[in-house]
Amino acid sequence: MRDKTAAAIAVCSVETTVSIIGGCWKLTIIQELLDCTLRYGELRRAVGEVTDRVLTRQLRELEEDGLVHREVYPEVPPHVEYSLTPMGETLRTLVRDLDEWGQTWVAAQRVPT
Repeated sequence: MRDKTAAAIAVCSVETTVSIIGGCWKLTIIQELLDCTLRYGELRRAVGEVTDRVLTRQLRELEEDGLVHREVYPEVPPHVEYSLTPMGETLRTLVRDLDEWGQTWVAAQRVPT
């Protein structure tokens, strides 16, 4: 568990949740991993306009907080796969609900023509 997460636990459960999944790309990463295990390059292409540095940092934080599993295969070049842990899988409903809410919000913002 990261220090930031441990500090958030002392505040409240909402702060803890935001600390764990509130990174700039974390929910997108989780959403992509809900359907399947992905190699780093596949995940980077699926996520979109993210730098390698930021994606790596976000993945490490998700791994430290127990939501993402990183499997390294001893090959040359190294083969690394990312998947959700059982705890990460529990976010399925939350991610779906956030997606639906986002679609509703976008629809509400449309100006009638």
